[in-house]
Amino acid sequence: MNYVSTRGGMAPQAFSDILLEGLAPDGGLAVPQELPRIDAATLESWRGLAYADLAFEVLSRFASDIPPEDLRRLTHAAYRPASFKSAEIVPVKPIDGAMALLGLSEGPTLAFKDMAMQFLGQVFEYVLGKRGATLNILGATSGDTGSAAEYALRGKKGVAVFMLSPYGRMSAFQRAQMYSLQDENIHNIAVHGVFDQAQDIVKALAGDLDFKRRMRLGAVNSINWARIAAQVVYYFWGWLRATSGPGQQVSFTVPSGNFGNILSGHIARGMGLPVRRLVLATNENNVLEEFFRTGIYSPRGPEQTYATSSPSMDISRASNFERFIYDLVGRDGHRVKALWAEMARTGRFDLTAERSRLESEFGFVAGESSHEDRLGTIRTLFESRGLLIDPHTADGVKVAARFVEPGIPMLVLETALPAKFSETIQQAIGRPAPVPADLAGLESLPQRVEVMDCDAKLVRDFLEKHAKL
Repeated sequence: MNYVSTRGGMAPQAFSDILLEGLAPDGGLAVPQELPRIDAATLESWRGLAYADLAFEVLSRFASDIPPEDLRRLTHAAYRPASFKSAEIVPVKPIDGAMALLGLSEGPTLAFKDMAMQFLGQVFEYVLGKRGATLNILGATSGDTGSAAEYALRGKKGVAVFMLSPYGRMSAFQRAQMYSLQDENIHNIAVHGVFDQAQDIVKALAGDLDFKRRMRLGAVNSINWARIAAQVVYYFWGWLRATSGPGQQVSFTVPSGNFGNILSGHIARGMGLPVRRLVLATNENNVLEEFFRTGIYSPRGPEQTYATSSPSMDISRASNFERFIYDLVGRDGHRVKALWAEMARTGRFDLTAERSRLESEFGFVAGESSHEDRLGTIRTLFESRGLLIDPHTADGVKVAARFVEPGIPMLVLETALPAKFSETIQQAIGRPAPVPADLAGLESLPQRVEVMDCDAKLVRDFLEKHAKL
């Protein structure tokens, strides 16, 4: 399995090479030259596998340059029951006869990002150890990526983490999870601005190839293909638990900000998983919903990016969207490059001619949810079923209800546990969300963070002083 760039300017590379690179040299994103296919017989043979063994089976199709015995050891280290609050790793939690939650928030930071980051922590250390190399991870987070990455990589040999976050735009619990870490290889940088601006700094520094090589920069955001591949696993896991035989279809609803989570569902579907629909749920920052409704992609500027009560989705420019557009335009890297150049020039691009294919060929539909919608959904589920969900998952449940079809299970991907967003939970049900006993008092711990203006030069200077070389 080799990888090429969505913009057509990268020679094929192996999994371990793109793992350490982040952005492709031409500014695009790494994608498989060809997706592996999983036939019905193979899929049925996976029904009895534990999560770590299923992860090995799926990831071995993408990481073919890692010896199987090593990869199996890495997946078992990543998905140890001791690291998760559920022995199943990913439990399925029924809502009603047609809808259930795929429980992705049982990991150490209570968010779905742990599912990929726990594997990345293992595979980064493994590849760097094999090569005798070091890596400085530069990333941006709207809330959950940062803590999941830092908890997975804290204390890991040969790796330092530099995580940008938007100052004042995360929940108090999210800030505490990140900023309370005192490990010497973890560096938190809060910038005055929105997530998109922080992400722009990451892309600008990663796009400076001389600086990238000199600083040995890598990525842990979902621009890193390894994250997408690791997330593919739980689509297979969910399908295997929602069905009883070959060929049965399942729909998935995914609260989406940076498009990485739902892109993994698109990849799973492309591999042959019988997925009926991929339902994209947004909050008030509905740029992606607008595209799937109209065929026009028109990202908004920072001043039009709302601060909402589902803050991890307060994103207007979704990094992973480029990988889907690559498939939509027939895997034509030159056309992708032209579309992104057009967007840089005009602020948008128009693919209305392809709009009918979005659902008919790729299974995508979309909807949006508001603050009142998510409060009402949280309240209703809690009062009727005793089930407490976080505001992002509530966006998913609200949108999913529109697309439930008879005989087709609907799995809503859980985003995080409610404890991470207690202020909104208090508003919805009149009481704060319960905090797991092992995290009680987290917000009172000392915090370590650098606050600076949203300026690439300032971040560059900070890296120059603190990078692991």
